[in-house]
Amino acid sequence: MVSTRVIFLGSGTSEGVPRVTCLTNPDVHCAVCTDAVRPGSKNRRRNTSLLIQRPGNDGRVRNIVIDAGKFFYESAIHWFPPFQAHDLDAVVLTHAHADAAGGLDDLRDWTNYRRHPVPVFTPRKDLKVIERTHYYLMPGKNKDSAGSVARLEFQLYDDHPFVVEGLKFTPLTVEHGRGVTACGLRFGNVSYVPDTSHIPDETARLIEGSDLLIIDALRPTSTHGSHLTIEQAIEQVHRLKPRRALLTDMAHDVDHEPCNKWLRSLRESDGLDVELAYDGMAFKVET
Repeated sequence: MVSTRVIFLGSGTSEGVPRVTCLTNPDVHCAVCTDAVRPGSKNRRRNTSLLIQRPGNDGRVRNIVIDAGKFFYESAIHWFPPFQAHDLDAVVLTHAHADAAGGLDDLRDWTNYRRHPVPVFTPRKDLKVIERTHYYLMPGKNKDSAGSVARLEFQLYDDHPFVVEGLKFTPLTVEHGRGVTACGLRFGNVSYVPDTSHIPDETARLIEGSDLLIIDALRPTSTHGSHLTIEQAIEQVHRLKPRRALLTDMAHDVDHEPCNKWLRSLRESDGLDVELAYDGMAFKVET
């Protein structure tokens, strides 16, 4: 087993928090978005993403990012320096939506620095989407660009486990709205399911026994076609029985401190260890 550090580069939904309109519309007062501009606020949420840091066989720390969304550049500026992430060894995508793959262009900074491509592991079914949205990053296409672009080495995965820098990932196929699938990922005893509206039984069996479950929880109460509500996420925690759960992918409907206080009360009432994640949250696991 290897001691591995996991950092939340982001814990918010696609729009992020704060929302621009909440700050600019004089007829709107959003307490969460107003608080989110305060330095150090846990209501400040960039696109949901993880940074995984673990030593390689040569002793050098490997940096693996799960999802590089629209806010990846900002997340990296904010969190890479304090966590001494000097390089980027690989990116693993869970799906091709903009909040997961919209930051691929920003990887050029690392490919220019490294002088060789960054491996990007992506579900096979999503490559066609990326070929349309980021056509100039495809092999043989970047020669048409007027300037330098990220040089990426796409490696495709399906339902079978794959290894990135010595770390085994098991895909967790889930529904992300009607007729749409996304991949959560299990590494070690951590199951990461950031975008889902339903977890099929066969995927639930892969998650069972996790020490930590990180799961989508968009907002309280009001249902959503492609995400779980906080209440639905808690139902999944009851169902999947991890030792601990962290909720992620929250919109501006979730005020961190009061919501977290309520979640902590579930330890006594329901025997559940559940908290909200937040940008910059870091912890150690064995993988």
